[in-house]
Amino acid sequence: MKEQKLKMLALHEYSGINSDDPIRFYQMPFIGAIFRKRVEKCLSQLSGGQRVLEIGFGSGVTFPNLNELYGEIHGIDMTADVEAVASTFRKIGISTYLRNGDVLCLPYNDDYFDSVLLISILEHLKPESLIPAFLEICRVLKTGGQIVYGVPVDKKIMNYGFSLLGFNIKDYHFSDHKQVYNAAVNVFNEVAVSTIYVWPFGNLYEVGCCEKSEDS
Repeated sequence: MKEQKLKMLALHEYSGINSDDPIRFYQMPFIGAIFRKRVEKCLSQLSGGQRVLEIGFGSGVTFPNLNELYGEIHGIDMTADVEAVASTFRKIGISTYLRNGDVLCLPYNDDYFDSVLLISILEHLKPESLIPAFLEICRVLKTGGQIVYGVPVDKKIMNYGFSLLGFNIKDYHFSDHKQVYNAAVNVFNEVAVSTIYVWPFGNLYEVGCCEKSEDS
C-alpha cells in the first residue's frame, strides 16, 4: 500500500453537493489539514483492484486517487446529485458509476467489489444499525476483499471543534468509534486500526481495515 496524497480539484469545480458536505473546510487553516489527513489515511489503506465502492462519496473528493487504484469507481450516497458529481469528473476523464441509496440496502450483487470505502459515514448510524450495515458490506465484497472505514474519535475536544464550525455533533453522530469497531469485529473477526494523532489533543480519528475471509 502506498501513502496517498489527496488529489483535490479547485473548490469551485465541485458540484452536486449539499450544505452538509465538509468540502468547504478542506482549505481552512489547521482544520483543513485534519479533514484532508483523514481522507489520505483511509486512501493509504486501500490495496487497489478491479472495483471499489465508496459509500457516502459526497463531493467525490477521493475519485482522482481512486482512479489510479481501481478499474471502476462505484459510489452510493443518500443525498448527492449523482449526475452533477459524475459530470464533474467526466470532464477530467474519470468515469464513475454513482447511485443514490442506503448502506443498509446496497443495490449490488454478492461478491462484487474488491474494496469498500466509508469515510466519516458509520458514526451517523444508530448503534443497532451498525452490524446490519457491516453484514451488507460483507455481502457485496469479494472473498479476500477489504473494507476501509474512518470515524472520528469521540472526545470533548472533537465536539468542541465541531461546535466552532457551527455543528452540534450530537445531532449528527449517533455511534462512537468504539461501537463501530465492535460491530466490525462482530462481522469481520479481525480489524486493523490506525489513528490520526494531533498534538496536544491526542488521537482524533480512527481508521479500520478488515478483510472478508471465507468464514465471514
